[in-house]
Amino acid sequence: MTAATPIAAASPHVMNTYGRLPLALSHGRGCRVWDVNGKEYLDGLGGIAVNTLGHGHPQLVAALQDQIAKLIHSSNYYHVTLQETLAAKLVELSGMTNVFFCSTGLEANEAALKLARKFGHDKGIDRPEVVVFEGAFHGRSIATLSATANPKIHAGFGPLVEGFVRVPRNDIAAVRKLTEGNANITAVFFEAIQGEGGIHPMTVDFMRELRALCDERDWLLMIDEVQCGIGRTGKWFAHQWAGIVPDVMPLAKGLGSGVPIGAVVAGPKAANIFQPGNHGTTFGGNPLAMRAGVETLRIMEEADLLAHAAKVGNHLKTALVTQLLGVQGVKDVRGQGLMLGVELDRPCGALLQRCADAGLMLSVTADSVVRLVPPLILSMSEADEIVAILVPQIKQFLSEQA
Repeated sequence: MTAATPIAAASPHVMNTYGRLPLALSHGRGCRVWDVNGKEYLDGLGGIAVNTLGHGHPQLVAALQDQIAKLIHSSNYYHVTLQETLAAKLVELSGMTNVFFCSTGLEANEAALKLARKFGHDKGIDRPEVVVFEGAFHGRSIATLSATANPKIHAGFGPLVEGFVRVPRNDIAAVRKLTEGNANITAVFFEAIQGEGGIHPMTVDFMRELRALCDERDWLLMIDEVQCGIGRTGKWFAHQWAGIVPDVMPLAKGLGSGVPIGAVVAGPKAANIFQPGNHGTTFGGNPLAMRAGVETLRIMEEADLLAHAAKVGNHLKTALVTQLLGVQGVKDVRGQGLMLGVELDRPCGALLQRCADAGLMLSVTADSVVRLVPPLILSMSEADEIVAILVPQIKQFLSEQA
């Protein structure tokens, strides 16, 4: 037997921006991954809601190999035919009209904020403002971290970008009160399910009320579907449970099944705000990323992964509710489809290492919420395996702190 490869707690050459666990992954297949020492893990994190099709999906691998041999990158100086193919599909699935492609969710959200500002300037508003929400996370650029609610993310990066009005989630009366008479507001920006904020869904009624408010006041309705979109909740986009259509919808994460990709989908009200020279990207819309997006959506449809995610997610959530609600220290189990959170009454970051030692990868967000966002191909038996590992770990962790 070969000796285990030691993994340093911190690299001497990589910038120290992550509190990494001392493990390094080697390869994966389906919902399983293996580290460089051969230890196997069940992937309950999916690269943070990225690996839609799991690892090593044979159809995706073949398509990407084919594309790499043809063309990886060209430039947006020229037409990229796969952009039109993927844009047409996203328009079909969303009921919207046009798409801009970038490389990350942060870039997509940044573009959405630029759209909101230019929308305002085009109407003669000198200092446009955007309504954002308590608990929100939209990224770590200067503008998106300003839109984000977490003070820890703000710390050390002031002065923040102005132009944001923060309001409570799921409280339309508060939104109306805090925006009444403010002629500078141009948009409302929210996650249909807050991911980094602790898996907090916006209610169906609240999303409908926001749509009506934006129509009433001529604002853009901008819904960040970076983490909760691409089938994760059992519909293509989480806001579709409310039966509404936004004006702007940033996407990323699961759209490329691991290949970096971002997109901003726009409806008629926002589709023509940007004109040549207003926005751009070097890597966005490259042929490799576009092929990844096209193949991801095609495979999802062929495998009926939306229905699968809803079914397996409901099974997983029901099991977690049954076994954890009522346990002292467990506050809530919430989420939809395969985007679930278990909230404890105390910080629980220690569960990352403990669950990894037990063979399960997950994350802890908002300090006290265990987050599960596995690949959408997760099977019923793998969902049961998550429960069989996670529940005892949570109970043991809580009992040790009692």
